[in-house]
Amino acid sequence: MDQKKPNPIDVHVGSRIRLRRAMLRMSQEKLADGLGITFQQVQKYEKGSNRVGASRLQHIASILGVPVSYFFTDAPNGSPLADGKPAMQAEDAVAAFLATKEGMELNLAFQRVANAKLRQNIVQLVKSLGRPTEVDHDQTDPRSAG
Repeated sequence: MDQKKPNPIDVHVGSRIRLRRAMLRMSQEKLADGLGITFQQVQKYEKGSNRVGASRLQHIASILGVPVSYFFTDAPNGSPLADGKPAMQAEDAVAAFLATKEGMELNLAFQRVANAKLRQNIVQLVKSLGRPTEVDHDQTDPRSAG
């Protein structure tokens, strides 16, 4: 049976719910309690597999302390590329990363670094770690061990 894929707008709204909830360090359970639903339902909203109705979205916005429009910021415009897949904007990638536990922890820790030069050094370090060199491959390749 072929499952229907979630609508890109529903996925975007769900990711914005998750991002805001994570920014507030609120659990899915706490949001669910405020809405009078199960945390599994919140999970489905955040994945975009279940569409959030207008009144429920208003309630979520109230609990999370944002206007409803927050959930539609940078929403995909629905125009697919030639291959039929919606374009993923750089902002979407950033929002997706920040919605992860690691993204949120990294962001919060980075903001606490007061020294601007040290922050630049951290950025350069992370960039260099993201681009393995030939030397890195040689050192991590078990076949290169002598």
